[in-house]
Amino acid sequence: MEQRELHFAKRFDGITGSAIRDILALLGKPGMISFGGGNPASDTLEEGVIAALAERVLARDGKAILQYGATEGYAPLKEALCGWLEPLGFRPRPEEVLPVTGSSQGIDLIAKALIDPGDAVLVENPSYLGALQAFRLYQAKLIPAPTDGGGLLLDEAERLIRQHRPKMLYVIPTFQNPTGVTLAAERRAPLADLAARYGVLLLEDDPYRDLRYAGDPLPAIKSYDQEGWVAHLSSFSKIISPGLRCGALTCRPDLLRKAVIGKQSGDVHTSNLTQAIVAEYLRDGRLPAHLTAIRNMYGARMHAMQQHLAAFPKGTRYTRPQGGLFLWAQLPGDLDATVLFSRAVERNVAFVPGTHFFCDGGHKDTLRLNFSNSAPAQIDAGMRTLREVIYEMENGKWKMEN
Repeated sequence: MEQRELHFAKRFDGITGSAIRDILALLGKPGMISFGGGNPASDTLEEGVIAALAERVLARDGKAILQYGATEGYAPLKEALCGWLEPLGFRPRPEEVLPVTGSSQGIDLIAKALIDPGDAVLVENPSYLGALQAFRLYQAKLIPAPTDGGGLLLDEAERLIRQHRPKMLYVIPTFQNPTGVTLAAERRAPLADLAARYGVLLLEDDPYRDLRYAGDPLPAIKSYDQEGWVAHLSSFSKIISPGLRCGALTCRPDLLRKAVIGKQSGDVHTSNLTQAIVAEYLRDGRLPAHLTAIRNMYGARMHAMQQHLAAFPKGTRYTRPQGGLFLWAQLPGDLDATVLFSRAVERNVAFVPGTHFFCDGGHKDTLRLNFSNSAPAQIDAGMRTLREVIYEMENGKWKMEN
């Protein structure tokens, strides 16, 4: 019997799935070195600590934790989150914070609350692939906003706001994904003011802020928010565990209420056990020492990868961030990173071609490299392989010297 065709919602037209998730599927190939995902190093995942905390919170409050919970979140975590956010320059009240199932859910909830089909959303160009996918699923019109080494260009952002009247501006201000660039200190307060003046919701996605290996921390854009036009997202995925799926949305009460309603039809509430574990981790004061350890590890790996990039063919350009999980590179001449990817994968090395991070496509000479999830020996071997393939793509003009 012939199977009848399903008619899918138009919101899925042109949506092909995440290129990063597709690349992560390659990790099952024996010997594959992946610079593709944004995973924390497995060595940093404290399974013994998490098991002990889970046992403790279940022994203390197990009946409540194993029952349904409030969509608004587990009260001890909400209290702990307020103190954890304070070093960013703002201290929300518990009723202004919503625990979410990873900050990616926060992106989805804000999009669900704000975006009607055809609404304009201003995004950094390039930007986080997962956010672009979420906005497209809500049928937004994505407007690329140019950036430089100091992040979003404010004059251009204002021009585009005037021209397109977007509902939302999406920014990753600190160690941006995919470039690693940080929004300059002198642009943060003016950007908050820009959002307020034009009545545009600024969604500040800030999952990397604790992964700083040099320089001084900067206040969040949210710290300059006087009228509630900035919503802030944070996450524990990169610093405690991505598998726990725990993050936080902080925003004005009317928007938070819409997010709560949207969450009710999604997952009802973020896992009580996950929330309780993270709350206990924060209350135990474990995070500072853990951050010191992972910063030392990741900083060394970032510098090792940068040393290899410095030996790539003349004309290769790459970012030099002070933290985060990613380096961004631009190949010399007319080399295509999608071709480089296919040839590198044949030799067991993966990364993400940069074209996927641009809402308007193109930029095929760019690529994103993750350093956190590869041991030094893997970084050395993988980067040497990439260098060899690039030399071959340049028609033998270059020869490896070592």
